[in-house]
Amino acid sequence: MKTHALTWSLLAMALGAAGCQREAAQAPAADTAATAPAAESAPAAAGPAADPALLTQAQALFKPIPDQAPALPGNPVTADKVALGKMLFFDGRLSASGVISCNSCHNLGMGGIDGVPTSIGHGFQKGPRNAPTVYNAVFNIAQFWDGRAEDLKAQAKGPVQAGVEMNNTPAAVEATLNSMPGYVKAFELAFPGEAKAVNFDNMAKAIEAFETTLITPGAPFDAFLKGDARALTADQQTGLKLFMEKGCASCHNGINLGGQAYFPFGVVRKPSDDVRPTGDVGRLTVTKSKADEYSFRAAPLRNVAATAPYFHSGKVWKLQDAVTIMGDAQLGATLSPDEAEKIHLFLHSLTAPIPDVRYPELPERSDTTPQPAG
Repeated sequence: MKTHALTWSLLAMALGAAGCQREAAQAPAADTAATAPAAESAPAAAGPAADPALLTQAQALFKPIPDQAPALPGNPVTADKVALGKMLFFDGRLSASGVISCNSCHNLGMGGIDGVPTSIGHGFQKGPRNAPTVYNAVFNIAQFWDGRAEDLKAQAKGPVQAGVEMNNTPAAVEATLNSMPGYVKAFELAFPGEAKAVNFDNMAKAIEAFETTLITPGAPFDAFLKGDARALTADQQTGLKLFMEKGCASCHNGINLGGQAYFPFGVVRKPSDDVRPTGDVGRLTVTKSKADEYSFRAAPLRNVAATAPYFHSGKVWKLQDAVTIMGDAQLGATLSPDEAEKIHLFLHSLTAPIPDVRYPELPERSDTTPQPAG
């Protein structure tokens, strides 16, 4: 009975993701970048007019999220490809168990994360690291905390094959997709002219195309960077000034306020073993260079207020605590409670409306569709 209860619990969790009533941004015509939906306008006058010097300094370090995601090298984004990628993103049948989908760990209704320290995968195994948000991931230099995937296409292949996550194989995925006429047609539309459109690489390309639509322009900070000097509250302006003066922006800059380079976690002082587990040596496992021990990609801070818990360990639940830890470990700066709070309030200005994504209708299985492996 316990096994059945756990199975139904996981099934309910997977089906619960179907409640994500949001519609993906419409993809553009072939060979163009994906376009995000029109974002809600930031408040016209959230606070007093900022010092022009503050705005100038911020514009030199950060960039607003563009309305269009960058074009994907070797993978033109089309409406048919985005539609296919959206189905695949939500389809648990890419996993051996038949219930774990991309959306299970990157829930689009929950900030693109799963809201737990580390994700629950195949056979109720716990993954080794916290799931990063999928929103705005296209702007990162590479994917995963250690940057082992060069792009979203490479990232899409990893979890499907990881034993602790979806525990499947390319051959099994292809057999499953080929068994469903609805998917065969969708692949032929997305990849016209290919003799064998349904394949593992095209699966990843379609998911990558869909994920380029998951960008979030329209945060108050975007309005500020575009010249609206009143877009931030007085406290957020103070927090922004501290964020730059204390050195946070040396790692967290650019469009995503992070995601562009790798840094040791514990530059000045070693964090606690709870926050930075000694067994996870970070990028060292990718480069095999001792210099990369305990190094991780600087976390992108867009929508960070909606993506707790924090750090690769997922051990910190309060954003104010994460700010304090980073000040101590990375900068050697003991932030006062008021300073940490002001920076925390500034980080809230990075929260933007998320794309309207509705749960797609998935192709029906056929009599030849492989049964879940359990």
